[in-house]
Amino acid sequence: MLTDFYEITMANGYFTNHFENTIGYYDMFFRKVPNDGGFAIMAGVQQVVEYIENLTFTEEDLAYLRSVKIFNEQFIEYLKNFKFVCDIWAVPEGMPIFPGEPILTVRGPVIQAQLVETMILLTVNHQSLIATKANRIVRAARGRAVMEFGSRRAQGADGAIYGARAAYIGGCCGTACTICDRDFGIPALGTMAHSWVQLFDSELDAFRAYAREYPSSCTLLVDTYNVLKSGVPNAIKVFNEILLPQGYRPAGIRIDSGDITYLSKKARKMLDEAGFPDCKICASNSLDEYIIRDMLMQGACVDSFGVGERLITAAPEPVFGGVYKLSGIEKADGTILPKIKISENVAKITNPGFKRLWRLYDRETGKAIADVLTLHDEVIDDSKPYEIFDPEYIWKRKVITNFRAVDIREKIFEHGRCVARYHDLNELKEYCAGQVGTLWDEVTRFENPHRYYVDLSQRLWDEKNRLLEEHAE
Repeated sequence: MLTDFYEITMANGYFTNHFENTIGYYDMFFRKVPNDGGFAIMAGVQQVVEYIENLTFTEEDLAYLRSVKIFNEQFIEYLKNFKFVCDIWAVPEGMPIFPGEPILTVRGPVIQAQLVETMILLTVNHQSLIATKANRIVRAARGRAVMEFGSRRAQGADGAIYGARAAYIGGCCGTACTICDRDFGIPALGTMAHSWVQLFDSELDAFRAYAREYPSSCTLLVDTYNVLKSGVPNAIKVFNEILLPQGYRPAGIRIDSGDITYLSKKARKMLDEAGFPDCKICASNSLDEYIIRDMLMQGACVDSFGVGERLITAAPEPVFGGVYKLSGIEKADGTILPKIKISENVAKITNPGFKRLWRLYDRETGKAIADVLTLHDEVIDDSKPYEIFDPEYIWKRKVITNFRAVDIREKIFEHGRCVARYHDLNELKEYCAGQVGTLWDEVTRFENPHRYYVDLSQRLWDEKNRLLEEHAE
């Protein structure tokens, strides 16, 4: 029932107009990369699987629909015996994705394929947005650990929990959200708040108490009063007084306010001179990829970053603009009648038909060359030269050789039965890093990234233009 109301009104209309067995093809795609970036990261597929596997209408649901008094009773009986029988293909989580690509396709009775639209969009849009933001921040950190610290600033409980999951896929090393460790195995991280320090009679007392309690993982928050005059000196005193006699080394200090670049340089010098060159410095406080990039360019001595509100909300981009559109109808003889949406806004014109999504990799460098959408019965033969062309500026053409063609989507449901392989989150995180590594540096720039080409096969381009001409008459 977490669906747009018009999904149900359309489903009822399909039923009363005898379309309940009509097979449709629906594509999810997006039109723009957040932050004007060069690519996005696919995430949320596992939650789509879990939603569909548990998709039923309860007696309470049916009673509500009857109370609305606009739905056909036979349609409500149909929902009572609802059994999902669609096929679904999706790009795997962690894979870089680009505008215009069918990152998820549903094939099945139009009533069913339409009903799942809202939850598919809600799930994939949210997690792909956060995974994309996290990946940008992780790349800005240049190998330094990034921790997701955004639970208290997320838009609701699901935003915190599934946002942390997506951030881990995008490259974060852990989360402050405890339930995500319990449920997903994402390492839960965190030490103390300023209130811990304030609660004691002195900062030194607070540090001593914490060090006694957690000697093997002692990280002290040093900016409650004054980083350089009290915080770091008191931390050093406690390291010497409590940790060293027990045979422990300090884990680190955290700076959460002020000019962190300046403070981290001074703190690093103080720690080194005190005999703690192995003591790490963690930075937090409303960070994002641009601030982190600038801090490191200015020589900040920071070993890890805790990033909260601007990661978990993907600031300043509030949404991932994925949409879900009908692309074809399957006739009784199995042939597919392509459908297209036309708009004066060229970006909103859809690619018709049942399609495959190919990624072409250079065999010599391993780098991704371009993506190509083909009709479902087309196979790109990578043993032969293949011509790609810009679908908007068709005179821009290139023949590529010595490449590998990969159909990058996986089938996750077959006739309503889940056939997806469960992917461990650590596996997805490593996969994401590896696949981002196949992109040229020019595509991964934060500003003015090189455009990665998403092309159409000649047959698909011809079909699209035939439909455009047909509807222009």
